Amino acid sequence: MSVVPGVTQNANLSQLAYRLQAVTSVPRLADFTLSRQGALISRRVFADMVRLADFLIALAAGLIIAALYVEEALATHALGYAVAVAAVSGVLVAVYDYLGLYKVSQFSSVLRQLPMLFVGWGGALAVLSAGVFFFKAGGEFSRVWLASWFVAGFCALVLERIAVANLARHWTAAGRLYRRAVIFGGGEISRKVINDLEADLEADVRICGVFDERAGERMPAEQLGYPVLGSFESLFSMARSTRIDLVIVALPLSAEERIAKIAEELSELPVEVKLPAGVSRLRFARSAYTRVGSVAMLDLVENPHAAWGGVAKWLFDKVIAAVALLLLAPVMAAVALAVKLESRGPALFRQKRYGYNNELVSVFKFRSMYVDKCDAAASKLVTKEDPRVTRVGRFIRKTSLDELPQLFNVLLGDLSLVGPRPHAVQAKAGTDLYDYVVKGYFKRHKVKPGITGWAQINGWRGETDTHEKIQKRVEHDIYYIENWSIFFDLYILFKTPFALLKTENSY
Repeated sequence: MSVVPGVTQNANLSQLAYRLQAVTSVPRLADFTLSRQGALISRRVFADMVRLADFLIALAAGLIIAALYVEEALATHALGYAVAVAAVSGVLVAVYDYLGLYKVSQFSSVLRQLPMLFVGWGGALAVLSAGVFFFKAGGEFSRVWLASWFVAGFCALVLERIAVANLARHWTAAGRLYRRAVIFGGGEISRKVINDLEADLEADVRICGVFDERAGERMPAEQLGYPVLGSFESLFSMARSTRIDLVIVALPLSAEERIAKIAEELSELPVEVKLPAGVSRLRFARSAYTRVGSVAMLDLVENPHAAWGGVAKWLFDKVIAAVALLLLAPVMAAVALAVKLESRGPALFRQKRYGYNNELVSVFKFRSMYVDKCDAAASKLVTKEDPRVTRVGRFIRKTSLDELPQLFNVLLGDLSLVGPRPHAVQAKAGTDLYDYVVKGYFKRHKVKPGITGWAQINGWRGETDTHEKIQKRVEHDIYYIENWSIFFDLYILFKTPFALLKTENSY
């Protein structure tokens, strides 16, 4: 299948919206909002953050009250108080977990949680009381402190859960706590998947619709209340133009070649692709399955930055970019001054490049060409002794100093520190556009592009005057995406300065 790349894929969304409006009965897991673009909030991360908040609140309440009311005891038993408070806080999280208080579906109602919040907090402190009794340590711990901690800690936990409930309701209304899913395949497997997900009260998905190659011919307009929205081309276009997090391929294993082709084409998109485990009689090890709610699935395409991976990547980018900007500010100021002194025009240059999910982003660079010869679309490769490039420009291009302003792009969220390099819209290998040369070229856009990357530290930077150079660069980019980790990013950052010493391909 050939899909024309671009900022958005015009998938006849108006026609899809018309079909969605025609749906008369709304199923439990329905989400028919085609234009929603809010980023997904990982339910796992949300639950873990509430766990951490519970622990810290219990810890802080115990230590603050001890500091205020039992100063004399703290002077002789400070370690005992600290250990007791930390232990109770840990027990509290374990008890709340056992009571189901970290299920995101429970967060939105404080009244429903209130009895279990009280029981869990009382149980955690009861463990401390029992320990004090059995170890005959009653003289070391103040009963006033324990009672005050019980009251203050419970009040603080309730206030925290009120804040969590408000946040959960807001994110739920915005559709950010549920993965937006579509199903490809309109047969019996599709109906079974829908029924299984509908029956699962903890399912963390909302289904936007069903796609099938027979849409509009032998397929009804609905599948168990969910609209049939079109063929595979429509699915691909919809995933480009709106937020789709998950594609469930509901085809039998006998359609092996078709499944493989679909997975290969969908791997260009920033979506997870899963196959219902029920399509096969084979039973794999438990570790081979992932779950959508409680429904077992097999992964065909994974999201490299799911859950805590995405949080770690975000923190890594923001912290290091902010520190780098502070440290490199004098260098950047000197480069800007040199650019301005040599030729008229602004020091900075903005260029449209492909970013995450083929969206166009404005990438900052120090201007390296004469103003009247700048090539914003990069329709012509820069070559050795290119007359368009200034003397300062040649130096900053060879040393990659022209890329330093992209640290601002990292802070703005357009780029990452490490990732596939963003390419200009009209960038070519020789005379051919990159996506014409490399099959599956757009797989590199399923993550944010980076200032540096695996390809760059392995020598594939600079001019791409042959097909081999862009093919090798894309191979390295895809390897990076499939093997990403924070430690991999750190390794690439460490190696980047050494890679910049090789300037033979940089003009």
